[in-house]
Amino acid sequence: MPKTVVEMRHITKKFGKLAANNDISLSVHEGEILSLLGENGAGKSTLMGILSGLIQPTSGQILINDKIVQISGPKTAKDLGIGMVHQHFMLIPAFSVLENIILGDEPKQHFGRVDYAVATKKIQQLAQRYQLEIDLQAKVADISVGMQQRVEIMKALYRQANIFIFDEPTAALTPQEIQQLMRIFRALADENKAIIFITHKLKEIKEIASRCVVIRSGKVINTVEVNNTSEEKLAEMMVGRKLRNSMEKITINNHQLILDIQGVNVSSKGRKKVNNLNLQVHSGEIVGIAGVDGNGQSELIAALTGMKKVTAGSIKINGNNFENKPVRNFIKAKVGYIPEDRQSEGLILPMTVAENLVLKEYYHPPVSHYGILDYRYLNRFAREIIHDYDIRTQSEQNKAASLSGGNQQKIVVAREISSNPDLLIAANPTRGVDIGAIEYIHEKIVQERNLGKAVLLISFELDEILKLSDRVLVMHNGEIVGEVDPQRTNAQELGLMMAGQKTPTSTEVNN
Repeated sequence: MPKTVVEMRHITKKFGKLAANNDISLSVHEGEILSLLGENGAGKSTLMGILSGLIQPTSGQILINDKIVQISGPKTAKDLGIGMVHQHFMLIPAFSVLENIILGDEPKQHFGRVDYAVATKKIQQLAQRYQLEIDLQAKVADISVGMQQRVEIMKALYRQANIFIFDEPTAALTPQEIQQLMRIFRALADENKAIIFITHKLKEIKEIASRCVVIRSGKVINTVEVNNTSEEKLAEMMVGRKLRNSMEKITINNHQLILDIQGVNVSSKGRKKVNNLNLQVHSGEIVGIAGVDGNGQSELIAALTGMKKVTAGSIKINGNNFENKPVRNFIKAKVGYIPEDRQSEGLILPMTVAENLVLKEYYHPPVSHYGILDYRYLNRFAREIIHDYDIRTQSEQNKAASLSGGNQQKIVVAREISSNPDLLIAANPTRGVDIGAIEYIHEKIVQERNLGKAVLLISFELDEILKLSDRVLVMHNGEIVGEVDPQRTNAQELGLMMAGQKTPTSTEVNN
């Protein structure tokens, strides 16, 4: 048997009367990739927060290399060789990549000066060893989500971790980036590092993990050998029921043009990111945009929601021009927007769940009167939405920051869909949520389509694009390079088009 590197015995963590972890035990072996699977709010991140020193357990023991340890904080965890890559990155946007990697562990010269040359050399050696390309001089604020993920991994490698915790590391990555991450996992395991991998993606568990610990409502349901357990069985253990595999779409006969984009250009930091783009979305259809991150999707979304100006072209919603209009004009035009980053764009984390649910409506009745919020109405409305959208929270008065990532996402989805939009723009709507919540969000999006609403879906998840879309457009280098029928294509063909290759089955839509 391989050596046991980590053992957590009877871990319990209570927040008031709520037991986030209830008598959980697990072990991880040298060179093993262990998956931790559970619904949003099941207690996975809390458990790993305890192992990484961010949270103190109410009771239980932790053993590292067969020795009982007290992990009093992140520094103690680091000294024990534990490195954690968090779901929501712990990076300082204004700092460079290099400064973020070495923060708190800077090599010093005389008189306390940071020896950047030594740090750079060490990081470059690690980057070459693990095939992890990064731009050390770039500011974190200017790099893609995928690149930020690499920076977080490099932080752990730089600190010479032997035990790696990855919390939803693939939630915002493209298929190509996910495969690169899987190669890094294998390289670490080959060096006898221990890896704990939190994910909701069952295919990834089947591809990379040897064992899987399933947690539901703070308790371990089962620990299984991955090779002997099907994806369907894993999903059923996680959510406690069987999941449906298809979304029912009804036939919509009367299609009206809702969104009409003609010749749109959008620039960012002096560079053209969207180039002469044409796109139309009609009522009763879901138009999916597939593409590798950084090919202009974010800039297009920003232009379609009033957060970035277009330098050329027109944006029409229900026949009215909206290019370069303020954000509130888009809200009044009944545009719903599920942003790609729920924490920085979708929520105000210190505010309550109830307050976040009315961020689009707070300034007029019935939510407020003469500039004063009607909290009696607000709280009653929030309780209804919480029930309808199955948002797991003890109260509408809880801060949004206190909820799990998946339940934060449900707040955003609930707010945008309950506003009854004519056009729903959904950017990576299921990022970092469990398979049960994915099923629910997909049902809500398809329901909007069935009600005759127009839906523009932008997602890095090709399975999601193929499953939900009526038409799929492929975006590369700021342009729509082709259109495909989701029923007559596959992920491989889409992947080639996303890389800029035009295939015989693609239809030019920009001409």
